[in-house]
Amino acid sequence: MDFQTLCTFDTFKSLWSHYGYGGNFQDVIEQEFTRIKGITYLDHAATTLYPESLVRDYFQDISRNVYGNPHSHNPSSRLTQDTVDTVRYRVLQHFNATPEEYSVIFTSGCTAAVKLVAESFPWRPPAESEAGSHFCYLTDSHTSVVGIRGLACGRGVVALPVSPQEVENRARTKGEDDTCQTPHLFSYPAQSNFSGRKYPLGLVRGIQTRRLYPACDHQGRWFVLLDAASHVSCSPLNLQECPADFVPISFYKMFGFPTGLGALLVRNDAAGILKKTYFGGGTAAAYLSGEDYYVQAANICDRFEDGTVSFLDIIAVNHGFEALYRITGGMHNIQQHTYGLARYTYMLLSSLCHGNGRPVAQIYTEGQFESPSTQGAILNFNLKDSHGQIIGYSQVDRMASLYNIHVRTGCFCNTGACQYFLGITNQQMRRNLQAGHVCGDSIDLVDGQPTGSVRVSFGYMSTFEDCQNFLNFVAECFVEKPVTVDQVRLQELITATAASRGFHEEPPINSTNGGAVRADERAKPTEAPLRGFGHRDSNSHREAYTLTNIYIYPIKSCGAYEVHDWPVGPLGLLYDRSWMVVNGNGVCLSQKREPRLSLVRPQVHLPSNKLLLRASGMDAISVPLENKTPTHARYRVCQSKVCGDRVEAIDCGDEAASWLSDFLGQPCRLIRQSPDFTRDMKKRPSGAATDTPLSLVNEAQYLMINRASAELIQKLMSSRQDDAEGDQLLDTQNVISRFRANLVIAGVEPFEEDNWPHLIIGNTRFVVAGQCGRCQMIGVDQETGTKTKEPLMSLSAYRNGKVTFGVYLTHQLPEGSSKVSVLSAGCLIQPEPHSS
Repeated sequence: MDFQTLCTFDTFKSLWSHYGYGGNFQDVIEQEFTRIKGITYLDHAATTLYPESLVRDYFQDISRNVYGNPHSHNPSSRLTQDTVDTVRYRVLQHFNATPEEYSVIFTSGCTAAVKLVAESFPWRPPAESEAGSHFCYLTDSHTSVVGIRGLACGRGVVALPVSPQEVENRARTKGEDDTCQTPHLFSYPAQSNFSGRKYPLGLVRGIQTRRLYPACDHQGRWFVLLDAASHVSCSPLNLQECPADFVPISFYKMFGFPTGLGALLVRNDAAGILKKTYFGGGTAAAYLSGEDYYVQAANICDRFEDGTVSFLDIIAVNHGFEALYRITGGMHNIQQHTYGLARYTYMLLSSLCHGNGRPVAQIYTEGQFESPSTQGAILNFNLKDSHGQIIGYSQVDRMASLYNIHVRTGCFCNTGACQYFLGITNQQMRRNLQAGHVCGDSIDLVDGQPTGSVRVSFGYMSTFEDCQNFLNFVAECFVEKPVTVDQVRLQELITATAASRGFHEEPPINSTNGGAVRADERAKPTEAPLRGFGHRDSNSHREAYTLTNIYIYPIKSCGAYEVHDWPVGPLGLLYDRSWMVVNGNGVCLSQKREPRLSLVRPQVHLPSNKLLLRASGMDAISVPLENKTPTHARYRVCQSKVCGDRVEAIDCGDEAASWLSDFLGQPCRLIRQSPDFTRDMKKRPSGAATDTPLSLVNEAQYLMINRASAELIQKLMSSRQDDAEGDQLLDTQNVISRFRANLVIAGVEPFEEDNWPHLIIGNTRFVVAGQCGRCQMIGVDQETGTKTKEPLMSLSAYRNGKVTFGVYLTHQLPEGSSKVSVLSAGCLIQPEPHSS
């Protein structure tokens, strides 16, 4: 085949089928990247490009919401804190890690993350009794990593550069002595930013267990810093497979926006070794200004994020994830797409020849682009004239600019790889400096020898036309005509490509635990229901305490569903607060933030296994109570927060999301607590023998209020009517609905229930877990979705500033029973006295 035939899309597709992400890829480019029309952008390893929907959705987000400083505690600050925490969860989920395993420390970029490790690592200088720490790094490392050497050596630490060949070639069985605790740090890139070579992620465990060099030669505890900045731009990273201790990243390399934001992912088991001396705002649990007394924050993120984090940029990261998954479906697809473009370009460029048969390019790579598991979407080379002489990279760069082709030239902040591939000795590097050459300048040749090279790199929005434009540019500007192709080499590469076309990796990671979605075994109904609207016990010596109303709230913060007979499960009333609504950033929406949630009226229909969503002016829709099949892979598992606790949830799909978004007038989604996720009460109530599992409730399984207490509040409101500032007087039922209880009781003196430690309803014993501290949510009219100041003001006035009303309950299993007891119709309530 001649060169022009090779530069066709049909030829490309015959060589690699993983192009685009389904649908019409060209439509996506025209919709999301209109600004690069006429530009061939091939510098994605420096920064990728952001899609227009990312900045559009981000702008709408910050225009619609008020985000305050997360160090404050007002509603806008809580929204910021919850959103930032949600982004932390999403970062971990993207790398298949959990908050129990890793923490996300936001920094100004990958370099700042690396510097944080360097400044906080417990370097130990050598002593008479033991050897000191070692800082070891792969010679194919970014300047930011090699720069740790300056700080480590200043503390008496040995810095040891290691070539890629030495790591496994010099491996041996580790020594017997495992008692030495001298800390050492080894750093290597998951992917070379110079050549795109991917280093085995298995090196992480090999170093940690001292099986590989240099760890096998030095006793002590070895930690691994995995520089993932280049790798994660186009490839998945599974921290379950390579549990590196420290993983620095930069988000602009993944999304293009925001810039100036990165993160350090710290393995929690290793976090304790990091020590700080400086403490900025928010990082101290306590300190004295007049005395050298300081207690660091307990949380690893709080401890190392000096001052206020760049919270608006962090919020943009969430929109970056949304856009990336919406457009591509995930990192596995991106890896296949970008690798195909890079390999195709490599095949043609390495086969391209001048008219006299000499090759046009000297390509710097360890292999021949055999597999996306060993090679990233980077191609590094120098062009050569028909006499075999290197053409300076500055000349190539200038010519490329004339064709509106954007490439990167130089050594790419990776002197080690540059020296290795270009054959530049240390002495020559010094001579080049004396000749005036410094990093980043245009001196591309010294004594005819190259000082750097040309790099092209691809991103998830790169197209075949980008490859075509680049190859035609090289042929037109730098090939002595006629353009020829080394057919023997080309056929070898085509054969190798055909052999690798069966290459398949594992599907993208869509959940933090890797498990399939299963039915919620913890929420199976009991054999008999809980019944309401009871009767009085004729044998009682006093007016009977009875249960008068039962309410469940299937969707947290949405309307109540009153029932007369209802099963009880291990988490409380079956399906009570099993779902919740989250905003576009995955933050839980409550009536404090969105009062119209009260107008969403969910109903649970057990016979049909459906949750019905109803609201005025909307057609009813349904979602299954038990998801037997996984939801869309992109939304399969997500993380959010409830009352400060992390919860893992399953997305309920686009139909429910669209319905809620239309009704509430903002992007939101419906999620359900994952059946595999366990969340327990923070405080074990007195008398509770075991931990109490919770649904998406705030504090406890049940909230119980007393009808007499609500009537008293209503009377207080009536007496204060002149001060109500025009608010409509509420009747007793409206007051009860605002307090959103599960159980309403009667026959009790007002607020008598505050003093009960235990009670029995029917045959089930309950423990009182404490009083409910009421928030401003009770100011939302559950019928209209409007806000008033009552009954909160009357409650506060009556209780001298306290705003507690209602008690939290947890049920207890009868001794020797594996099931929750039955609560029958007309069940009586029996308070139990305090134990002596």
